[in-house]
Amino acid sequence: MANIRDVAVRAGVSAATVSRVINNSVNVTSVTVARVSRAMREPGYRRNLAAQAIARRSGNMS
Repeated sequence: MANIRDVAVRAGVSAATVSRVINNSVNVTSVTVARVSRAMREPGYRRNLAAQAIARRSGNMS
């Protein structure tokens, strides 16, 4: 399974840009969103919801 860094390399952008696309930031052009989205589909990227919950300190993960 691919991670954000793998997607960033495939799309030719930074990991931060991939994160912005994933989180629907308004600071990303539509061209970049399309390129990152395509790069996410190719290797089968899936969000790690457990890691996201820990990072945001939300959810009931005790």
